[in-house]
Amino acid sequence: MGLFGNDPQRVVIESHDVEPVATRAPWSLWADGFGRLGIRAIQIIIVVVVAAGIVFAIQYLTLVTIPLTIALILACAFAPVMGWMRRRGVPPLLATLITLFTITALLAAVGWLIVWAVRDQWDELSAQAVDGGQAVISWVQTLPFAPSQDQLDEWLASVTDFVTSSQFGSGALRGVSAVANFVTGFVLMVTILFFFLKDGPQMWEFLLRPFRGSDYSRARRIGDKTVGVLGSYMRGTATVALVDAVGILIGLLILGVPLAIPLAVLTFLLAFIPIVGATVAGIIAALVALVANGWVNALLVVGVVVLVNQLEGNFLQPFLMGRSMKLHAFVILVALTIGTVLGGIVGAVLAVPIAAAAWGAVQVWDGPDLPARWARPKRPLPE
Repeated sequence: MGLFGNDPQRVVIESHDVEPVATRAPWSLWADGFGRLGIRAIQIIIVVVVAAGIVFAIQYLTLVTIPLTIALILACAFAPVMGWMRRRGVPPLLATLITLFTITALLAAVGWLIVWAVRDQWDELSAQAVDGGQAVISWVQTLPFAPSQDQLDEWLASVTDFVTSSQFGSGALRGVSAVANFVTGFVLMVTILFFFLKDGPQMWEFLLRPFRGSDYSRARRIGDKTVGVLGSYMRGTATVALVDAVGILIGLLILGVPLAIPLAVLTFLLAFIPIVGATVAGIIAALVALVANGWVNALLVVGVVVLVNQLEGNFLQPFLMGRSMKLHAFVILVALTIGTVLGGIVGAVLAVPIAAAAWGAVQVWDGPDLPARWARPKRPLPE
């Protein structure tokens, strides 16, 4: 007597109620919730691996990637000049040489100004800043919640041990090879910049050959937006840095702060690092004023720095850069942190324009003024 009695028809019917395991589709295991979660996990792992490979390649090839990025930003900044000369019949090679010599002359002039301003006064500038820091520490010790002298001595000993350690010394020795890398990178940057200025549009069209239809239009929009954003950033930041340096210089001269020219040059350089650069330059200027002229003068210097930064941030920067560079302060800080970890000071300078270019690409992903679907603002529901 069988499981379902002696009725053979009953056995046949019941045998068809259960699907044989062997006949199940192999992909059916990925159709439920856990299967979809596994697929997403695999996709995330692949993306992370690819991103890690890209980051490793960037870190390993900084001698190439950094000059390449700087050349691209400079080429975007001077793209309007190249277009203006070409529209007036200037031969491409001549226009390229004129623009390249102009850029090289500007970079050389800035480098000479930095060396001239800092060479004879750097020791005094650093000594004044250190003395100002010690004055601040002495004032902090008078506060009821100040750290004890033993704690301060311990912190100072830790810093001294690090400076005198072999790790710091080996890093200082690596600075000798850094000079050779800088020269090599500068020559490579000038060479790449020459080709970007001369054949930039043709090179971009070559890269767009695999695209067709809507993908081609999207790639063209992204390329045009990237050129516009990087060019606006470079021109705007250089102008803002110059205005900041001149404003700080005038304020320091009026207040009688020593080392005004080196401090102005330092302000110009640090202005290329958003948020952090202006703060560091203001702190150094205030410390020098504290040691040289006292607390009142240092507070006036702080006031001058804050006034110049407010005028630059609220009026000059939005006018020069427009909304293409309007990034949230949190995004800027994250980009600065990532850029500093990957490329040091140069990475910190390049991180924000790269982030702005990426956001600009998102803004034109689906059309000239139509962002990607996930980046579009949500419309409020009708009440």
